[in-house]
Amino acid sequence: MCLAFADDGEQRRVVTAFLSEGLRRRERVMYFADRTRPEDVLGWLSASGTDPRPALDAGRLVVTTADDSYLAAGPFDPDGMVAALRKEVADSLAAGCTGFRVSGEMGWALRDVPGGDRLHEYETKVNQVFSGHPASAVCQYDARRFPADRLDALQRCHGAVVECEPLYSDSTLRLIPAFQQGRRALRVVGSVDHRNTDTLAAALDATLAWPGDVRVDMRELEFIDLAGVRVLARAAARLADGRRLNVVELAPLLCQVINMVGFEEATPALVVAAREAAE
Repeated sequence: MCLAFADDGEQRRVVTAFLSEGLRRRERVMYFADRTRPEDVLGWLSASGTDPRPALDAGRLVVTTADDSYLAAGPFDPDGMVAALRKEVADSLAAGCTGFRVSGEMGWALRDVPGGDRLHEYETKVNQVFSGHPASAVCQYDARRFPADRLDALQRCHGAVVECEPLYSDSTLRLIPAFQQGRRALRVVGSVDHRNTDTLAAALDATLAWPGDVRVDMRELEFIDLAGVRVLARAAARLADGRRLNVVELAPLLCQVINMVGFEEATPALVVAAREAAE
């Protein structure tokens, strides 16, 4: 899985949950740190109520650095790293662990290291290590450091992405930060009407602090009333000159309604793109 994040707190929440669950399930757990110090990762576990010491002593938990894992041989070698992880999976199961999980901070690839340009090759090949085995991995990408086009390409190499913590979630509506095409986006899932337009407005207010254009993904939207559309238009109107609120994957009928009412014409920063009809 790929974890793209732009907030240190989000990284910590995901990593702590991922590692803690592996230890609880008596899997072998490995962590490859780059910008984070290994002792800080252990501190995250302790602060969450998971004592890492028994697993460390038993060899079921290993927290090391990128230099001692991805770059242990000097130049980065995708085939060598894939082989090393495959051996870790086999050795973990042979030792009686219930599975294997690993997470690594991938920022080392932005350094001037030999083989760093082969990261895309590695992310494509490493999927086979985890397919069909009781093994899992989370590759961490700091979206504040990786260029959007490279982040998008690397994210596509993974079989799944880690969903960020929703800004809001109930039985009717979920508002979820995400990364699409290497940039931050807001996924709107469910229905928007007069009961929750204030909630949508608050979420959009948060996105205004994001860099560049704002992308709002409506592919999982079931319904939105005119009050909800007005919220989108008002958010777009608050953007600085040159920025756009791109509402994408909206049902074609709703796009027609927006056009008929004239929201796009009245608010140039609001750009609406319809969902392509299924063939």
